[in-house]
Amino acid sequence: MYRLIRGTAAYNIFIGIAIIYLIWKLTLALKMELLSDILGKFLGGGFIALIIVFQQEIRKFLLMVGSTNFASKKGFLRHLKFLKTEIATPNEVEELVTFCDEMSKIRTGVLIVLARDNSLEFVKMTGDSQYIVVNKSILKSIFYKNSPLHDGAVIVENNIITATRVILPIENTIDIPAHFGLRHRAALGISTRTDAVVLVVSEETGQISYINNGVFVLFEDMEDLKEIIKEDLNY
Repeated sequence: MYRLIRGTAAYNIFIGIAIIYLIWKLTLALKMELLSDILGKFLGGGFIALIIVFQQEIRKFLLMVGSTNFASKKGFLRHLKFLKTEIATPNEVEELVTFCDEMSKIRTGVLIVLARDNSLEFVKMTGDSQYIVVNKSILKSIFYKNSPLHDGAVIVENNIITATRVILPIENTIDIPAHFGLRHRAALGISTRTDAVVLVVSEETGQISYINNGVFVLFEDMEDLKEIIKEDLNY
């Protein structure tokens, strides 16, 4: 659950509520009856408010629990830190980031979804099923502008390209800069509905974006981006 709210406004709200709870316990210990009564009523009536505030995170958590990936042995073990298994390899991250860097220089549009725990079957079914080990040459052939596979997103699971030409849900409720286009809204769409992370290269500007949980993650350079992805993929 922490990973779902980390870096979001909900995380800050959770911290604020935790602080209020600690203050309430302190007022009880100090027998500050009026203040403790006020804080107690605030916390007592806050359950419904918490559901409203965390509805997106709760939805994603329930989706994770009910997903086919979570139900599998490998997916379940990933939730146990002492038995943690990798869902990607260092080579995969190197290939993906280097590929995006090269596509950025020639302004070729790219949209790559990296699966984590949630099942992506509901979007994979909109595209073409594949089973190809991730490498730059294959990715170049997919995203080359005249390639029949160029349109749509690529799904990567466990270092394997499992689908191409995938249609992702579009997110229109989040404000983004005017120079960002449909790829970025699609990246936001899948990242707000699942725990997948997304790499985007803008065809117009060549800018590389990395989206996690509906947030554009800032990075200093390609090496920094690699480290961020590795952290998000639980290395």
